[in-house]
Order: sequence, then C-alpha cells, then structure tokens
Amino acid sequence: MQKRFVPIIIVLALAVGFIGGFYFKNQWVPESVGNVPVLNQDIGKQKGVDFSLFWTVWDMLHNRYVDKDKLDTQDLIYGAIDGMVKTAGDPYTVFLKPKESEEFQQQIRGAFGGIGIEIGLRKNILTVIAPIKNTPAAQAGLLAGDKILKVDDKSTEGMKLDEAVSLIRGPKGSKVTLTITRDGLEKTKEVIITRDTIKIPAVNWKLLDEDVAYIEIFTFNQNADSEFKKTAQEIADSKAKKIILDLRNNPGGLLDSAVNIAGYFLDSNKVVTIERFGDGRENQFLTRPNGQLKNYPVVVLINKGSASASEILAGALKDNRGVLIVGETSFGKGSVQEVLELAKKSSLKVTIAKWFTPSGVSINENGIKPDIEVKRTEEDVNEDKDPQLDKVKELIKNLR
Repeated sequence: MQKRFVPIIIVLALAVGFIGGFYFKNQWVPESVGNVPVLNQDIGKQKGVDFSLFWTVWDMLHNRYVDKDKLDTQDLIYGAIDGMVKTAGDPYTVFLKPKESEEFQQQIRGAFGGIGIEIGLRKNILTVIAPIKNTPAAQAGLLAGDKILKVDDKSTEGMKLDEAVSLIRGPKGSKVTLTITRDGLEKTKEVIITRDTIKIPAVNWKLLDEDVAYIEIFTFNQNADSEFKKTAQEIADSKAKKIILDLRNNPGGLLDSAVNIAGYFLDSNKVVTIERFGDGRENQFLTRPNGQLKNYPVVVLINKGSASASEILAGALKDNRGVLIVGETSFGKGSVQEVLELAKKSSLKVTIAKWFTPSGVSINENGIKPDIEVKRTEEDVNEDKDPQLDKVKELIKNLR
C-alpha cells in the first residue's frame, strides 16, 4: 500500500510545485530587497493591471546583476516611473525627482539668472521657441527655431525640458555654451552667452505714420494686464486710428492675461479659447466687458516664436473679428499643464487639457497659420531689416 501511494504523492507534489511556480511567476511581489522592505505595495493599485512582469524583472535584476550592490532601490523606482511617464509621448508631461522638482519651483519663483529664451521640444529635439527681446539670448543672435544640440558639453538628446532649463539657467555673470543648428547652417555653431537677471517688459507701444499704434506684447506675465491697460488708454488719447499688434517671439505666459487683453479688442462674452479635457469636458474662456479698442482696424504679426497665450490671442482675434494675421505659422504650444506634488518631494507635471480656437481648431502642434506668409531671415535680422513689419504697414494703409 505504501509503495502504491509513492507515485501519487510524487505527482501531487509536482502538481503543487508547478501551480505554485506559475502563481509565483505571475503574482509574486517581493516583501523586501536584501534588507530593504518593499512598502506601500497596494496604495493606488489599479484593479486588473498585471504587474508580474515588473516584479519578475525587479527580482532578476537584484539577484543576477553583476554589481547588484550598486543598485539604488529608490533610483530604480524613479526610473520606472520616469519611463512610464515618457511613454505617454507628451514632452510637457514629466516626472520630476526631488532635486528636479525643487529646481522647477525655484525657476517659477525666478530664483536664478538666465539668458532670456523660451524652449520647447519639437519632434523630440530641444528647440528655441523664442529669444526674448533685449536679453542675452537675443543679443547673442539666437533665433526662434534654433535646435539646441548641447548645453555646455552635455548632449540634449533625450533630455527633459526641465533638465534643459536647469542647465541653461545659472548665476548672473556666469557663462553657458549652446551648440545649435538651424536651417541654412552647413554645420553646428557654438554660442557663448553670459547669464543675467532677466527683466521682461510686458508691453511697449509707439505711434507710426501719425495714425498707426504699433503695440508689442513680449510676454503675458503678471504685469501684462496693468501695462496693457495703461497702453490702451494712451492709444485712446492719441491720434491713432489703426493698430498693429506684434506678438512675434512672445512665448506666452498667463492664460488670464491673454483673455483680459482679448477683451480690449472684442465685445463682451466672446469666446477667447476653449479648454478641452481628456474626458470630453470643456471650459470656455469669455471676454469681460471692455471693448476699448474694438473699433480700431487691427493687423496681427506672429512668427514661429509666438506660442501659448500669444497663439490664443491671435486665434481669438482671427475667429471673432476676422483680423488679418501676417508672418509665419506659430509654434503650436496649445496645452495646459498641472503640477502635482508627490511623496518624497517629487512631483508630476502632467498635461491635463488642450486649447482650441473659438472655431474649434486645435492650437497644439498645429499653431496659428498666417493669412499672409512673410518670412524674416537671419540675414534680415543681421541687417536690421523687417520685411514682416514692412508688409503689415503696407496692408494697414488700406484698412478702414
């Protein structure tokens, strides 16, 4: 009897071992790695998501990697999160480790000197959106559309935007070297720039040809509303009968400022932009009662350095009033980011919505297309020529 039970016991043992091994492979989650416990495994856990492959690789790495003593558990977790976020394919959705998160907050507070450029990712290449007027970047000859291949000796390939900003910013008086390429250059070019404290005027205006108000909006920062209010009153008190609104190399800024300034040119309750979320919800941003400049004929100037809030303003004037747009297709930065604070002082900057023009055209990646395309070359800039502005001056003469 005992001999007859032996094969049965062996078969049962093999079956239990097989089933246990299968369960281990597909469900096992380590309780510790070496002497380090794995904590909070179930917090935020999604039902129906199979993490077995992740934990299998985790276990194999810690047990088989030749230098496993050099593995940092927290860095592995950060790397896994970073890879997951990058897979979303959106250059503005990024995971920020604690040091990166702190640097990002300092950048928002303006704690560092800089060179005066807005940068973004275009086809995964670090690109100058706009050099800001009268800053070290503009004085060094950087142009909208320049591709930054290196910051000092560090390649920008695969670099996150916030990391690039952190490398380019630095103490006033220090230098940074950018290796760039641009359309028309046969080889790369090194540009050495001395950092400075960047002070950006929001608005400037002057009278052209006795009756044309030429308004430049450089950025939509916290001063833009008050400066534009003063500008609008001065124009109303002047001999100006027409307006040129120059949004070239304006990298954007505060949405509220773009909405408020649009209100000077439009009737109240007109749609300035539509904010559309991933679940289909929409917010419409409407003009408030103002209209101080709504009866002035207007022409708008844009280029590939016009982004974000400046694209929203241009699109709103075009769709609501049929305002003529001249220049080059704008950058196409039409998305909204939210910064979410995470554990250990890390954070997630995530795109939560996209902006659309009042007629429903997506700004993101498409940009605002001019009615009349006029380019301004590097040679024009070097020779202080402005064929775009010349064209607008010619066009506005015929507007009534």
